[in-house]
Amino acid sequence: MSGVPAARCRVTPVALRGQGAGAYVPPPPNHTGVTVSEPLRYKRVLLKVSGEALMGHRDYGLDNATIKAIAADVQAVTALGVQVCLVIGGGNIFRGISGAASGMDRAQADYMGMLATIMNALAMQNALEKVGVPTRVQSAITMESVCEPYIRRRAIRHMEKGRVVIFAAGTGNPFFTTDTAAALRAAEMACDAMLKGTQVDGVYSADPRKNPKAERYVTLSYLDVLARDLQVMDAAAISLARENKLPIIVFNIHEEGAFTSVMKGEGRFTTVIEQ
Repeated sequence: MSGVPAARCRVTPVALRGQGAGAYVPPPPNHTGVTVSEPLRYKRVLLKVSGEALMGHRDYGLDNATIKAIAADVQAVTALGVQVCLVIGGGNIFRGISGAASGMDRAQADYMGMLATIMNALAMQNALEKVGVPTRVQSAITMESVCEPYIRRRAIRHMEKGRVVIFAAGTGNPFFTTDTAAALRAAEMACDAMLKGTQVDGVYSADPRKNPKAERYVTLSYLDVLARDLQVMDAAAISLARENKLPIIVFNIHEEGAFTSVMKGEGRFTTVIEQ
């Protein structure tokens, strides 16, 4: 079985009709040919990655090693049989709200930020295809010479065929963050969950990098996040997720294999759900 030691492939005891109670049947194999012990909790997910996460240890721009590591993690998740789509921010290149704070027109600054997300999406597409993952970029702003326009049914079909889809340019409208765009696309794609890869391993009461006494939460409700003003996502994104009963899972994108671990229900993360 693909070189996997037999000791690692467990089976679940199931009494077969017409046979003794001690009869066993293994669960069905996934498309990789490896027998899995438990069904996947989520079949289709959206991964939200901030632009800052792509900087690595740099102060600006893209860190190739970081992009390759995230691409390898996405590849491992698709190998499990999970359908994956992504939304990537643009804060490593340009952040619209920062431009507005320095005197720019807010709408104009936001459009510049959308262009930054397209640059990041193309970089991630390149990294994913380097590791053998067919990938499509769909932009909310038409740029047919470099990527597809956003078409919901086409995006769903891509994922059904095993391709990763990266949604770029946010919602295509100013005044909306890429967090809101992620919640919107996750709802449109009928995703089972939305994952946010951050710099820390979950949601804390304060920044744990500045306050070592910050409390880490394992589970939160949408209303908890809003009432406590926890900086998970902006209020519009949280409200949209709540309306569509979309779980939000927050984890550390920089831990090796973290995305894969979360898909298996392992590792450290915080889940935001209706309680």
